[in-house]
Amino acid sequence: MEITQIIEENNRRKSLLPLPAEPRTGYRCVGSRTPVTVNGEQFYMPDSLLAENPHPSLSSPEFEKLRCRHDFEYWAWRCVKIRHKLTGELVPFILNTPQRKVLDILEHDRLADMPLRLILLKARQWGGSTLIQIYMAWIQCVLKDRWNSLICAHVKNTATAIRAMYTTLLDSYPAELWSADCKPSFKMYGGSRDTRVIAGRNSTVTIGSSWSQEASRGLDCSMAHLSEVAYWADCREFSPEAYVQAVCSGIPLLPLTLVALESTANGVGNYFHREWLRSVQGKSDKKAVFVPWYEIEIYRKEVADPQALWDSLDDYELGLWEQGLTLEMIAWYHDKRREMVSDDAMKAEFPTNDIEAFVHSGASVFNPRFIDRLRAHCRAPLAVGEIVGDKLLGNEALRGLHFVPDAKGLLEIWEYPVPGREYVAAVDIGGRTQNADFSVIAVLDRSAGRTPAVVAQWRGHIDHDLLAWKAAAIAMHFNEALLVIESNTLESELGGASRYVLDSLAETYPRLYYRTSRQSDARRIGFHTNRTTKNLIITSLIGFVREESYIERSELACNEMATYCQLPNGAFEAREGCHDDILMTRAIALYVEPQGTSSSVDSPRVLLRYHPW
Repeated sequence: MEITQIIEENNRRKSLLPLPAEPRTGYRCVGSRTPVTVNGEQFYMPDSLLAENPHPSLSSPEFEKLRCRHDFEYWAWRCVKIRHKLTGELVPFILNTPQRKVLDILEHDRLADMPLRLILLKARQWGGSTLIQIYMAWIQCVLKDRWNSLICAHVKNTATAIRAMYTTLLDSYPAELWSADCKPSFKMYGGSRDTRVIAGRNSTVTIGSSWSQEASRGLDCSMAHLSEVAYWADCREFSPEAYVQAVCSGIPLLPLTLVALESTANGVGNYFHREWLRSVQGKSDKKAVFVPWYEIEIYRKEVADPQALWDSLDDYELGLWEQGLTLEMIAWYHDKRREMVSDDAMKAEFPTNDIEAFVHSGASVFNPRFIDRLRAHCRAPLAVGEIVGDKLLGNEALRGLHFVPDAKGLLEIWEYPVPGREYVAAVDIGGRTQNADFSVIAVLDRSAGRTPAVVAQWRGHIDHDLLAWKAAAIAMHFNEALLVIESNTLESELGGASRYVLDSLAETYPRLYYRTSRQSDARRIGFHTNRTTKNLIITSLIGFVREESYIERSELACNEMATYCQLPNGAFEAREGCHDDILMTRAIALYVEPQGTSSSVDSPRVLLRYHPW
């Protein structure tokens, strides 16, 4: 493009940017509004206000109180003072563009009498936490009494700082608009250091942290502001999932109840990331809101020489132009990148999209962008149940095989077996108890000329001998699939005595995976995972994911990839508290050759047998 065309297009884009709202008149403020003329001046009043009082009288204190009930932006400007980030002075709270973006979602649901549920992925310095807290204050101070709230952050100091905004709000609240006989203030509540009551409103505000969860469990609250959730304590004693569920289960599904999870990103695979993905996919009760850096007004810079700027842009920055950003936005980004130690650091601090926001600090094995491509193919299974034979063990376990639908079954089927197709069934052996690792059986279509695809998966806890025969039954159901069992557990369990399970299986199942070592021609059943073979299969899987050369169906598999890390010593493993059982079945099933020709270090081979019934 010629620079004159670029400047012309840039001017067009700037003309479309949101302009500041005028909360006094309501011009450009959020929500459905109708222009009305009062004393020769035009105001834009919320439709809900005019439905209650179609004849505004700005000089009436009662009408102003009524307007505060219907018009959050007016109330925030009229009644709320916040400290300016640069000067430290108290100034009226006028919402910026990202804050109005969030408010629009909250107001839509409030006016529809829906419970307010939100998950907010934050960039830096635009006041997302401030908006959430002041909106909650509006509900407690203006709309509802006896409406308790909780503020919980990763550490209590953060929660205390959030509540301090509330203290400032009450201290500077206009007395003529306070709907109680007493002065607006916080008062001690029952001798608790963490709970305050709003004078005249009979509503409490309690603070807590992810490290002191017991203090806020069982609270009677109608709203919860859960801050910096990605940084919450996650260990045996404290689980974000359990705490959020404990808090939210006590909040009824009623209008004006509110649950807001907000955080900057802290890598992938943690609770906040998983809940964000559920919300983006429409599987959560929460609406997902992300504010990219370029929507924040302070992240723009005047451009004195458009041609020089244009000539200095790299491919990523030119891509920002293609996305519709202005030169002023790109100029700020261009200069800010020079302050950062790496592009990864820039994208983590100032993400352009939610994928960039969640990129881990280099330890993740699988690129989040590639994982998201896999997720595009994930879907609910066609059927759930179990493959059942005449018996649970032995030869009869493979006779009379049929599928039994069962909503509580552990086998998910995405594609039914097709005659003539070649399948591989990989087994990762876990523990027997509910707290142990899962055992997983994955079936992949590995037919020649077709993109490998996951077609079925069993995941659960079971005795190891029953697991082996269940895997054989599932493999038999899928055209006598090549059955590859990771044999480490069985070879080490009880001093190797559990290997009899594999030996027994070999007498019956026609297609088992065998391996031989370089030192010996002796064959052993199963795939043995050691430092060398694990590096091989994980490296292979990285390539499959990067090249999008296999089709995933299970969201759980993508979640495991998101939490899979490489340690400083080069070893691969799941992040603490996470699993890699499903991932390992994919790595093995995609590494071995379905026809029995493989080139692994252990020279694995397949011994084909057939026993007619």
